[in-house]
Amino acid sequence: MIKKISDKDKQDWQDFLNSTDRLENKDQKISSKPNRYIKKSIDLHGYTLEEANQKMNSYIEECFILGVNKINVITGKGLRSKNLNDPYQSNNLSILKHSVPNFIKRNNQLMSKIISIDFEAVENPSVGNFDIFLKKKK
Repeated sequence: MIKKISDKDKQDWQDFLNSTDRLENKDQKISSKPNRYIKKSIDLHGYTLEEANQKMNSYIEECFILGVNKINVITGKGLRSKNLNDPYQSNNLSILKHSVPNFIKRNNQLMSKIISIDFEAVENPSVGNFDIFLKKKK
């Protein structure tokens, strides 16, 4: 179906083209807003369980003070963990990928600064990292 352009529409278009009025640049308005989303990352490869927990404790505190919104925690998938060969240790909690988020979850002081932990990524065997979303500092 071909629709004819009305004479009024043609006149409006011609008036627009001949006008010296400037149009508001909406893109500039959007990009002029400051980026309020601050992300940081930490790699825990090579840390022992105790070292990783201590590091995360201080790192979350530091990020909260700095106003960081999201922390990406790189733990690895745990596929080469030496603890997998020890039948007396838990398969899940011996791996940083599982134990670090559980340590954080059990720490009320840290959880008071956290909105959420991406446990879906923790449970996914093909992912070697997870995110922590922090509250805003008051």
